[in-house]
Amino acid sequence: MTDLAVAHDDLRPLMFSVAYRMLGSVSEAEDVVQEAFLRMHRAAESGTRADSPEAYATTVTTRLAIDALRSARHRREQYVGPWLPEPLLTSDDDPARRVEETETLSTAFLVVLETLSPVERAVFLLREVFGYGYDEIAAIVERTEANCRQLMTRARKHIEERRPRFEASRDRRDALARAFFAAVRDGDVAALEHLLAEEVVFHGDGGGKTAAVRRPLTGTLQVARFLANLGRTGAQLGVVMEPVTVNGQRGARVSAADGAVLGVLSLTIADGRVVGVHNQINPDKLHHLGPVGDLNALLGSR
Repeated sequence: MTDLAVAHDDLRPLMFSVAYRMLGSVSEAEDVVQEAFLRMHRAAESGTRADSPEAYATTVTTRLAIDALRSARHRREQYVGPWLPEPLLTSDDDPARRVEETETLSTAFLVVLETLSPVERAVFLLREVFGYGYDEIAAIVERTEANCRQLMTRARKHIEERRPRFEASRDRRDALARAFFAAVRDGDVAALEHLLAEEVVFHGDGGGKTAAVRRPLTGTLQVARFLANLGRTGAQLGVVMEPVTVNGQRGARVSAADGAVLGVLSLTIADGRVVGVHNQINPDKLHHLGPVGDLNALLGSR
């Protein structure tokens, strides 16, 4: 095996990519990656050798992520309101945190992945995203190759029934996102109605810690009015919306006047319209982005 101290920077993006897609949590993914490196280091010290450091890193990371996801299942079943993943803000100048920006990284897609069992999720991601062969996947998840094929068939059918649509044109996504956030800031219901799809859905995740919609909002008018009200309230409180790339899609970091993070909005855009809006305002899921503001106190100050 190559020296892990040397290989760390090369292996970490792959390991984080696997762990984050498995868990939907930046903090838990980083914990898994750290534990995986510790185990790999101990194995190297004991004389274990691997033909492929990448395959070995993927194996250790995936197995740890499966265990972590099984442990998290009960907590997520008891979660207050809709569950959304921790937002991952990506940029080209952040190679240590770089993850392939594909549709399988999006907030909407990670929500769909939550409906799979831990092993189904691992098999689907290893095959669909990372391109491993069934023989390799079988060794990683410790199942037979035939069983992995069955799991993949079941997972793919389940995913295809719920898979979100995405706008193929980057320029159209950018232009629509700019218009969308301008309309939100202005509290412009009519402009928002023009930008939203008829079947648009708004999800909010407050985790019981912050005031958030407990059920998804649906339909152009209902979502437009809600977003316009958010924009007007934010303007009164001096809230700032900064355009960012969230899980590979267009979005905004929402901050208080002092710069403290209050939430992250991410968009799903398809066919020239916004079809999904995800609002992550659970403070427990924002700490990796910097100091977190007290949204409840801010709203109470109105």
